[in-house]
Amino acid sequence: MIGCENLNIRDLLVENQTNPMGIDCLEPAFSWSFEESEVRSILQSAYRIMVSAKEENIHEGIGDIWDSGKVDSRRNINVLYKGQDLKSRKRYFWKVQVWDQLGNMTESRPACWEMGFLSQSDWKGKWIQQPINDSSTERPLPLFRHEFIVNKPIDRARLYICGLGQYELRLNGCKVDDRVLDPGWTHYDKACLYSVFDVTSQVNVSSNCIGVMLGNGFYNVTGGRYVKFKGSYGDPKCIVQLEIDYTDGTTEMIFSNTAWLTSPGPITFSCIYGGEDYDARLEQPGWDQPAYTLDESWQHAVEAPSPEGLLKSQKVSPLKIMKTFTASNFKEVKPNVYLVDLGQNFSGWVNLEVKGTAGSSVKITPAELLNPDGTANQTWTGSPYEFNYILKGEETEVWQPKFTYYGFRYLQIEGAVPLGDASEKESLPLLLSVEGEMIYPDLQVGGSFESSDELLNKTHEIINWAILSNMKSLFTDCPHREKLGWLEQVHLMGPAILYNYPVEPLFTKILEDIQDAQLDNGMVPTTAPEYVVFEEPWDIFRHSVSWGATYILVPWMMYQKYGNTRVLQEHYENMKRYVEFILERSENYIVKDGLGDWYDVGPEGPGFAQNTPVPLPETAMFYHIVQVLEQVSSLINRPDDATHYKKIGKEIKDAYNSLFFHPMTGQYATGSQAANAMSLALGLTEDVHKPKVLQNLLDDIHDRGFHTTSGDVAFRFVLLALSQNGRSDIIYRMTRNTDYPSYGYQIEHGATTLTEAWDGPTVGKSQNHFMLGHIEEWLYKDLAGLDYEFDQREEMYKFNFHPSFVKGLDFVRVTHELYTGKVRTEWVKVDQNKYKLLVQIPANGIGYIHLPSCSMETLKEAGYPALETVGVELDRYENGCAILRVSSGLYEFENIQVSMFKEEENEHPTIPNTF
Repeated sequence: MIGCENLNIRDLLVENQTNPMGIDCLEPAFSWSFEESEVRSILQSAYRIMVSAKEENIHEGIGDIWDSGKVDSRRNINVLYKGQDLKSRKRYFWKVQVWDQLGNMTESRPACWEMGFLSQSDWKGKWIQQPINDSSTERPLPLFRHEFIVNKPIDRARLYICGLGQYELRLNGCKVDDRVLDPGWTHYDKACLYSVFDVTSQVNVSSNCIGVMLGNGFYNVTGGRYVKFKGSYGDPKCIVQLEIDYTDGTTEMIFSNTAWLTSPGPITFSCIYGGEDYDARLEQPGWDQPAYTLDESWQHAVEAPSPEGLLKSQKVSPLKIMKTFTASNFKEVKPNVYLVDLGQNFSGWVNLEVKGTAGSSVKITPAELLNPDGTANQTWTGSPYEFNYILKGEETEVWQPKFTYYGFRYLQIEGAVPLGDASEKESLPLLLSVEGEMIYPDLQVGGSFESSDELLNKTHEIINWAILSNMKSLFTDCPHREKLGWLEQVHLMGPAILYNYPVEPLFTKILEDIQDAQLDNGMVPTTAPEYVVFEEPWDIFRHSVSWGATYILVPWMMYQKYGNTRVLQEHYENMKRYVEFILERSENYIVKDGLGDWYDVGPEGPGFAQNTPVPLPETAMFYHIVQVLEQVSSLINRPDDATHYKKIGKEIKDAYNSLFFHPMTGQYATGSQAANAMSLALGLTEDVHKPKVLQNLLDDIHDRGFHTTSGDVAFRFVLLALSQNGRSDIIYRMTRNTDYPSYGYQIEHGATTLTEAWDGPTVGKSQNHFMLGHIEEWLYKDLAGLDYEFDQREEMYKFNFHPSFVKGLDFVRVTHELYTGKVRTEWVKVDQNKYKLLVQIPANGIGYIHLPSCSMETLKEAGYPALETVGVELDRYENGCAILRVSSGLYEFENIQVSMFKEEENEHPTIPNTF
């Protein structure tokens, strides 16, 4: 790498991945990040992207496929390719040059990417399956094998595969990759995902064998035990294509067809909902290696009917075993029945190590909760779900499932005895070890939060355990009972997720799932993929606006946070269709039915909304997405559409206030927290009425002991209404509660992940849901004060630092990793009313820091008067704050004077003076 000392390029990304394979879009997006630097005020002023089909050319600075030329722009994320037409399977090399504001140039190291298949005709392989001779659904899952010979040196080898519903790929006796539960689940009649593997080092210049194990996944839900639904797109099948480029310039292709052989495997039962059974006596050692001696169980595969869905490259990070929990204490809860507490609720499967006689069976029942007698309780998570392993009788046997997973903390083990009890029960297999293996996407953690308040820290932790437990190839509601992609979580929890994890590719996949699920009339169902269709009279579970709103709000979020305009263009027409669907269903702009504020707090227990009329949140969200679509229309130069949606927005607002608002009392509808907060936060309240509505919200929170009554939909807007109006002190007071309903209540009652209901550990329900984790957004955005967006006009990130110096906290610190680099902020209490603030802004970014204006005369930065230091200037005064404009770099402000705090905890809260 060459260039100046201060603006060094760190990472090169194509479609937000490093050196990816299988890119199947015609205009891939390029991004690059910068290394941290203590030097301030570093800006990119221009870039030049070079793309070549030859590595030697890119080293010499020749972009024979695309040379953007020097482009005067600060943009360094989601720059779309504009070169020659890209070709299937082709590898491309690229690098970027950037110039800083002084004209100094930096050049990156070269990187590369490979295209996948740009046409369905690129697939030469055939879909194959095992011969089906009966209608039984209880057949062992199949194995497939194919031998081939390589007799000359290999330059590179790529293997393309889609196995439905899931697969494990093996080559010459070894698993090709450590990913699991592949591919991601989709609307299989619209899209089927394939993956690409670099197997250059695994192909021998001699005899070779490809092996494939197939699982059912969501493609073939057969039942037999617990199921959320039964349904099948067809029997398990796969398509495989291996392409070998030799050093002599020739290419050979090996692909699936009826010459491949298949045999029943040792997995005798597998259901995404019901568990998995494995009979080790049915193993065929060496079946995936060359020169294996076939027996009569092997026969030719048959050509399978192609799935209706098009083959598309899988762009999301693969699922892998990311954490392991080892069992140490075994408690015998019944004769020969042992219970293990892994100490953490998570989603995944078990890893079992046993020793015993052939034919012995071990049964493992995972659970989140326990019955009074200490046994596993699956009441709320789908029963029966179990893992069963039959021993083959070898010295030591190790097993883990392959095609199913569950959410659990406890393991109930029957049929094997721990080491400590072995002498008394010699007839049972010996349990050498059992582990829980947590599965989620292989991606880097993108954020961190820490404070002086351990209850806040623990709240942050349980929310993130729930997010990771439900992050697969989509965001599930729970990792056991349903495993469905309920959509409201994606936009309501989206900002919280973005602070912690780089999920732009996953959001892109979810939008494609929604596109595939959208009905001809424009309706967006509440789940995508839509495996369960709710018919009348339960159709309110299918078309609620706060769920479908994800299709409008997530592309907008991706635009704001990632500078991604492509998703807006790609989904715009379908976004319009959804809004028109709601408009047609509304009555005088009021949406009459839906789920409303699902799981709010009321006397009937969690479930249907109790405190707020369903039409209020449904119509409020309708207004919200129409406002956003108006902005999208303007952004992509659709002025007529923008005018149309502006008019509709006004009509909705007028109808909403006419129906729900009571001017004399300043209350919306029933005066619930949900009703008043959503009206405030979403801009439905006229300015003249805001103080009274806000005061009503404050009064209700105070009168309930600083507890919420809102649920899945409205709690985020309660937090927004308070934080937007300077009342983070009230939010912090709410986080201090340990009685019901609160996060603290869950923690005090043993929750290690966020639960489905506010009183989850005691009421039951799912113990692993992230839908109520909205406080996570407040921890980063308002308490720490870190907010940001990508400014399309300035073509750079703008950061807003507006920390909430709440009474009772000594410090708060957060970090957040963006494509452009790392941003962090930390505030520390020095004495009673004095604070210091650390802020770090990555290169090519600017920040605006909001500080109490009364501290400006004494404010120091790095020991000097703040306004006399490099990179700091006073931008303006606003709402009692001095707003400083700072450029990139690290800043340490001292002597921040907070003259007064809001009311003491036992005093009645009132609206702020600066309203």
